[in-house]
Amino acid sequence: MTDDPLRVVVADDQILVRTGFRMILTAHGIDVVAEAGDGEEAVEAVRRTRPDVVLMDIRMPRLDGLEATRRILAGAPGEPRVIILTTFDLDQLVYDALAAGAGGFLLKDVTPEHLVAAVRLIRTGDALLSPAITRRLVERHGPGGHGDRAGGAHLEAGRPGPAAGTGDRHPDLSALTPRELEVLGLLAQGLSNTELAARLHLSETTVKTHVSRILAKLRLRDRVQAVIVAYRTGLVSPTGR
Repeated sequence: MTDDPLRVVVADDQILVRTGFRMILTAHGIDVVAEAGDGEEAVEAVRRTRPDVVLMDIRMPRLDGLEATRRILAGAPGEPRVIILTTFDLDQLVYDALAAGAGGFLLKDVTPEHLVAAVRLIRTGDALLSPAITRRLVERHGPGGHGDRAGGAHLEAGRPGPAAGTGDRHPDLSALTPRELEVLGLLAQGLSNTELAARLHLSETTVKTHVSRILAKLRLRDRVQAVIVAYRTGLVSPTGR
């Protein structure tokens, strides 16, 4: 993890929300390098300032947060990390944004402490998605849920390869070793790299290697997509193990 100051772009159509987030982040030594009132401004701000993290409102005029996220990540895959902001924890657009490569999401009533911790965490490559929220999203938008048709097609958005929701199991899952399957299952339970290392009695470096290999073999953008795939393939059950 770099010691350079954390650089953040805040994109929200409500000026009071932007101002509040700026004040909180700045008070904790995090540099808000730009603000944006809609998706088009957000895309331009990211291109101009090259931040580490983007706080992206999901519903904005001219261009919504989903399309803005897709454009940002298409221009610079893996950078910056995008956190979706929403007032609805089961918004269809939230699910699609996560599948498109967003690193997680926060509700807008997040506490200042949680906001700061989330921005710092996402920079390390960890996902901001609790197991409970993941299950609810998959139950609603995965196979058999209300949004199957809408949600299933977007799991591999932005990356070539087989569609993760088209069969009972992901075509590439058989390429994973038993240890990698174990790591993927634990990822889906929300464990961090540190927690994975403790659970499996491995070093964090070894855990990171396993996670990187899982993403490469499944052709996924990041941990969030890996968690979604774990649920959609049946490796982890949305209704419990």
